[in-house]
Amino acid sequence: MAQIIAPKDHGLYIDGEWVATSESDPVYHKFTGDVIARVARARQSDVAHAMAVADRAFRQTPFHPIQRYETLQQAARLLKEREDVFLAVEVAETGFTRKDVRNEIRRAIDVLTHSAEEVRRIGGDVLPIQSAVGFERDFAYTFRVPLGVVCAITPFNAPISTVLHKIAPALAGGNSVVLKPAGATPLCSLKLAELLTDAGVPRGYLNVLTGPGRELGRWLSEHPIPRFYTFTGSTGVGRDIQSRVGLRRTNMELGNISATIVCADADLKRAAPLIIGNSFRKAGQVCTSVQRVYVEAPAIDALSVLLAEQTRQLHAGDPDRDDTDVGPMIDERETLRAESWVEEAVRDGAEPLVPYARRGPLLTPTILTHVKPSAKVMRDEIFAPVVSLAPFQEFDEAIDLVNSTPYGLQAGVFTRDIERALAATQRLAVGGIIVNGTSSTRADLMPYGGTKDSGFGKEGPKYAVEEMTEARVVVFKR
Repeated sequence: MAQIIAPKDHGLYIDGEWVATSESDPVYHKFTGDVIARVARARQSDVAHAMAVADRAFRQTPFHPIQRYETLQQAARLLKEREDVFLAVEVAETGFTRKDVRNEIRRAIDVLTHSAEEVRRIGGDVLPIQSAVGFERDFAYTFRVPLGVVCAITPFNAPISTVLHKIAPALAGGNSVVLKPAGATPLCSLKLAELLTDAGVPRGYLNVLTGPGRELGRWLSEHPIPRFYTFTGSTGVGRDIQSRVGLRRTNMELGNISATIVCADADLKRAAPLIIGNSFRKAGQVCTSVQRVYVEAPAIDALSVLLAEQTRQLHAGDPDRDDTDVGPMIDERETLRAESWVEEAVRDGAEPLVPYARRGPLLTPTILTHVKPSAKVMRDEIFAPVVSLAPFQEFDEAIDLVNSTPYGLQAGVFTRDIERALAATQRLAVGGIIVNGTSSTRADLMPYGGTKDSGFGKEGPKYAVEEMTEARVVVFKR
């Protein structure tokens, strides 16, 4: 495994070279607990070096649109060719199942392809300036230009696709990048640096810094060079970054407590497997994972039966087995925390729909009913394979319950009633509404982002390229 994972002794990647440092941090196999690699710990001087390199590359090294297009297309081809290597790396460093990782790699290839296609769509407008008084003989137009250095700070729960959702549009727009991956899952990012260099990204346009998030994140957000920050992570860390970057542009994809509404008229046989799949994939460690399900009272018993039956069929265990559906969480401490939230809810009257258990970093899929609204599992983001069911009587009540948290990333609603569906699209205070699907539904080309404490800005190659470039106006006076 170490030979498959090892990229140049796990150094930092700066200016097209691997850089060793005096300190390093272990990377653990999330199921066995074994140390599978050690990665360099970046110093503040390494941050300054990487920023200077990225800035110099942007200003001095041409990266023409046709090169960007061909490079990103080649990267997509290489990722498909190297799928087995990336599969082994991600399963080991995340604990996600082979099924989940294969799906993520497929999506990551799409992100690269869509980003390449967006290179050919970056354009501007001819302005009807002759209609303005005093400009009758003049000509004007806009075109888009890259911002400069993009700083990308990424989470552990999608170390291939989320990383590419940030750096591929940045490169497509002509920017250079300094990437800081999650401390728990740096290996995929280092492998991506190799892949993108092999695909043709010019030297200095992609730099990767690894190390503890608290320290390294502060140095990155305080540095004056980046023109754009793109971050996925907790709301608390997002606020901290935003407080430091000032007037510079950001994209913040933050916390959430995702909810899905199931009406009595819904197709329950369609809804149940989608709820199960989107509650427990990646052990529930997805921003949009279904955490709360509000079910119209006449349907809750029937849906509970279906959910229980399907949950009992899931296999939780070694993520490297093809028949495993749910693997370990990222850290045993997180598993203990999630278990404590579940046990607190049970002490207050909640009932498990199926038996649950914790074995080291593994928490088996858990469904709770009769949960009090005040329970942590209903108020805070659990980021674990835990979902809670609650009944509602009136549709307006369900809307209010979904909106009752400070968050607003995505929500789902299952109904055959077009009036209810339309009402949901108008009244749910979230960035994305999925009709007859769950909150955890995403096509990688769609605009994706939240509102309220879930952040702002949109991912999806087209929308990210727009955010990472700016319009320049040109006026010819005659």
